[in-house]
Amino acid sequence: QVQFVESGGGLVQPGGSLRLSCATSRRSFSLSAMGWYRQAPGKQREWIARITSNGTTDYGDSVKGRFTISRDNAKKTVYLRMNSLNAEDTAVYYCNVPAPETKVPIFASWGPGTQVTVSS
Repeated sequence: QVQFVESGGGLVQPGGSLRLSCATSRRSFSLSAMGWYRQAPGKQREWIARITSNGTTDYGDSVKGRFTISRDNAKKTVYLRMNSLNAEDTAVYYCNVPAPETKVPIFASWGPGTQVTVSS
């Protein structure tokens, strides 16, 4: 059973920045794409960023140009650097393994997530 543990969230003012981390127990981490998802209050969980095993990245339109995903294979950790945060970024953030074409998360189990709140 793969485990994900997200951290790094918090309360930040509009325009501020945060860096999230996700540590995983996935054995084949270095061979696997990883993705970040988020769920805002009253909304469905959405995919926002992906990094492939060779470091190629892509992003959802809502975060493109503001968020950067990266990975450290030695630590089995994926990161999400978030800049220019606004109230619409308020959500619980999760990581998972995205399916190659659809970006639908492969694993049904999720970590606890990390809460990001953007407010003045």
